[in-house]
Amino acid sequence: MIEVKNVSKIYKMGKEKVVALDDVSIKINESEFVSIVGPSGSGKSTLMHLVGGLDTPTSGSILVDGKDISKLKDKQMSKYRNQTIGFVFQAFNLENTQTALENVMMPLIFAGISKKERKDKASKALKMVGLEDKVKHKPSEMSGGQRQRVSIARALVNTPKIIFADEPTGALDSKNGENIMKLLNSLNEEGYTIIMVTHNLDEAVKAKRIVRIKDGKVQEVSKDEI
Repeated sequence: MIEVKNVSKIYKMGKEKVVALDDVSIKINESEFVSIVGPSGSGKSTLMHLVGGLDTPTSGSILVDGKDISKLKDKQMSKYRNQTIGFVFQAFNLENTQTALENVMMPLIFAGISKKERKDKASKALKMVGLEDKVKHKPSEMSGGQRQRVSIARALVNTPKIIFADEPTGALDSKNGENIMKLLNSLNEEGYTIIMVTHNLDEAVKAKRIVRIKDGKVQEVSKDEI
């Protein structure tokens, strides 16, 4: 499903060059749950941003279902991000002035469907994450765990093939973090491909596969090594 082939990403900072990823190759199959681990600055988030269409590689190719997304035009890339990818962020990235339902409806604005259909789809997504009773609540009226569930519902509303979770439990206490991991695992069992970037090794081992990035290089890791 995802094939990263000889990808490098180099950033220019003044006169210096920073190599975020160095000739990285990795395959991720459909319906896998992969944890990407590594120290800060290792290239974890860079890899996620590249596959998620938020950035482009300096060299190499990124194939998703056989199509090289690094060659997509802006309009095609926007469609890819909107229809193929769902993002879950550590900081939730919710609009505080809008209700849970309105937050989840946001990715559907560009889908060309009626407001009623957007509401129906958003309501179903909130029900999937156990928040059908919070549709009218604003983020300030919910706990951190509930806000992250809204974020996950928003990621699911367009029925994406891939969910990227960037430190999804980083802003949560251990109990809420455990509940979010259970939710991600249940979504994976339903067939969603999940790629999770995390510093939390206790949570990393709950994925089916672990990839470590260090100094821009990728290494497969067995759970016994964590």
